Amino acid sequence: MKNNFENNTQNYVMGRNAVSELLKSGRDIDKLFVRRDAKGTSLSVIIGEANKRRIPFVECDNRKLDEMANGVPHQGIIASVAAIEYATIDDMLALAESRNEKPLLVIADGIEDPQNLGALIRSAEIAGAHGVIIPKRRAAGAGGSVERASAGAIAHVPIAKVTNLAATVKELKEKGLWIYASEVGGSAYYDTDFTSAAAIVLGSEGNGVSHLLKELSDFIVTIPMYGKVNSLNVSAAAAVVLCEAARQRHLG
Repeated sequence: MKNNFENNTQNYVMGRNAVSELLKSGRDIDKLFVRRDAKGTSLSVIIGEANKRRIPFVECDNRKLDEMANGVPHQGIIASVAAIEYATIDDMLALAESRNEKPLLVIADGIEDPQNLGALIRSAEIAGAHGVIIPKRRAAGAGGSVERASAGAIAHVPIAKVTNLAATVKELKEKGLWIYASEVGGSAYYDTDFTSAAAIVLGSEGNGVSHLLKELSDFIVTIPMYGKVNSLNVSAAAAVVLCEAARQRHLG
């Protein structure tokens, strides 16, 4: 990946699972902040791994951690890292090639809630996606809240931040990917073939996938609804569609 950071400020990753996944990813960590009286096996494992990598850690009181976390649960540990390093589309396609797999990308269209974006990234990583694409404007960036909501998954899946999603979709089509928009009025997701090189577009809960991206998509896929509520949370919808794509790709 290129060394293109969103900014030069520090970013905090909070919570034992998220920090553990961060350590597994091999990403550079500047420092760990640990609650002075914190205990537990998981914390001991984290500190042991930090010692192996010679990552400094500071013991501090809970009030200090609360101030740093700004209301986000931290479970007694916070990692300080440089802001996330964004990938490129070519990075994602190269990752798929290195795994000898057809590309599976996720496009997050205007998802502004960090919790939803983080959960979507988590679903993408679990499904083996090779990258998540987000827009620069009118969307959540991949900061600390998103990182925590992803439960550490953001450390394992490339994230690209692009200026124009429509232009990116056109680029992906030129590179041989089929574009699937997850929206109402399409074919059932379980009757859709996701085994080719693919990018799946998911929109915000309020607006869904934008009209332009729907127009540019090759397929519209729908999750049938049988209850009284007519839509799923976007991260839940992502999990449903992506797990079906993963199932198809790993059959046999």
